[in-house]
Amino acid sequence: MIFKSKFNINKKEISFNSPTYFIADIAANHDGSFDRVKRLVYLAKECEADAIKFQHFLAPKIVSDFGFKNFGHKIAHQKKWKKSVYEIYEEYSFNRDWDEKIYELTKKINIQWMTTPYDFDALEKTNKFSKAFKIGSGDITWLDFIKAVSKKKKPIILSTGASDIKDVTNAVKVINKFNNKICVMQCNTNYKNERKNFNHINLRVLNLYKKKFKNIILGLSDHTEGHSTVLGAITLGARIIEKHFTDDNKRNGPDHYFSMNPKSWKEMIKRTRELEDALGYEKKIIEQNEQESALVQRRCIRLNRKLIKGSIISIKDLDYLRPAPKNSLSPAYVKKILNKKLKKEKQKGAEIYLSDIS
Repeated sequence: MIFKSKFNINKKEISFNSPTYFIADIAANHDGSFDRVKRLVYLAKECEADAIKFQHFLAPKIVSDFGFKNFGHKIAHQKKWKKSVYEIYEEYSFNRDWDEKIYELTKKINIQWMTTPYDFDALEKTNKFSKAFKIGSGDITWLDFIKAVSKKKKPIILSTGASDIKDVTNAVKVINKFNNKICVMQCNTNYKNERKNFNHINLRVLNLYKKKFKNIILGLSDHTEGHSTVLGAITLGARIIEKHFTDDNKRNGPDHYFSMNPKSWKEMIKRTRELEDALGYEKKIIEQNEQESALVQRRCIRLNRKLIKGSIISIKDLDYLRPAPKNSLSPAYVKKILNKKLKKEKQKGAEIYLSDIS
């Protein structure tokens, strides 16, 4: 399999050396209101998100009312839902009549319009708006749909929650037959926002993806509180981060409680940019900002007594003390000057230079 190690989402470069790309997923946080969608778009832009992402699903095309009613009882994060699963999906489906108006707004304020399509009709209707497509974790085994998305030749962001490496490999292989612009995202699809969930994030899976899918772009779709998971993923090489986004975690709705709000999102961006600067490059040098520190913290060879011109330097004549002026000899050079003749008189405490030795 061959993957692009660099591609663009619209005009933003995604690569190992580019700044981390942030996707604000509003998911169900629009609460069925067009005005709320607009508000969240503006807020996401203000918070420096690169893209605002929607979820294009319709209840009859994503869940079986019969199936969930006969499931017996609600489990996982759906336990908290007061309405039936089908009713929740129906209530929070994204109105497809909003697409063009929201697209024009995102163009106006320069934030990328993006979506996770959950059916073939959604894929076709959003293709002219979305410069990249996200495939949700729940659809990782729907290979016919993944094939259709891949044929659009746009960057594919594949979320891999609640899957094993066989599922991931099968999906990546299908995508790669038609498309080499792929980001594979580590994800855990438990939305309970509990401290113990950190035990199941498994960020080191990114190392597995790095080895198995050479040059593929890595990412993280995350639902944990705070910034630890995001910063850890970036350190391991993730270049696309997706988090849910809301304006108020206390609002009613299935996604608000575990989403990032404007304050926490801005903090995440700030900490990420600090981390990116700190990660630097794989080259060990004395950095520009520590040049002076090197002078005052390093030791150099100094005389512990006055020596006249022509003196033969002995180990008994030397100390290793700070500071170390430029070109003064470090303790590592001591063997090169022992038993050598001093060209000129030097005072007690004076540093030794190579030019002092004959």
